[in-house]
Amino acid sequence: MPKIQIEQIHPALTWRIRHQAMYPDMPFDSVKLKNDDQGIHFGLYADDQLSSVVSLFEQGELCQFRKFATLPEAQGKGFGSLLLEHIIEFIKKTGAKKIWCNARVNASSFYAKFGFKKTEKTYYENGFDFVIMELEL
Repeated sequence: MPKIQIEQIHPALTWRIRHQAMYPDMPFDSVKLKNDDQGIHFGLYADDQLSSVVSLFEQGELCQFRKFATLPEAQGKGFGSLLLEHIIEFIKKTGAKKIWCNARVNASSFYAKFGFKKTEKTYYENGFDFVIMELEL
């Protein structure tokens, strides 16, 4: 197992991984969020290589995470699970009551393992089906 370190990172450090993992065929700037500068961004380093990223946005007692991405060559190694566990614990400390995300439908079973529940809200965007999933804290 590689040496793992999770830390807060600058928003610009998320963009390359978002692009490679989520939307490699779209323009690079498409992975930048208008409110990136208002988020809290985390990166998981495996043996000092930034491998997985996620961005949190607090909305009172709600917290949304967005652009949760792991480099394709680093997927399947448990890095996403470690990062998700980390941000759930981080969010609990903020006093938030609920965490939610726009999950790709094909990834919904991953989030379900952590207690996230599907809502009735679904949509289609950029070639993917999404469902909003929530975790009550």
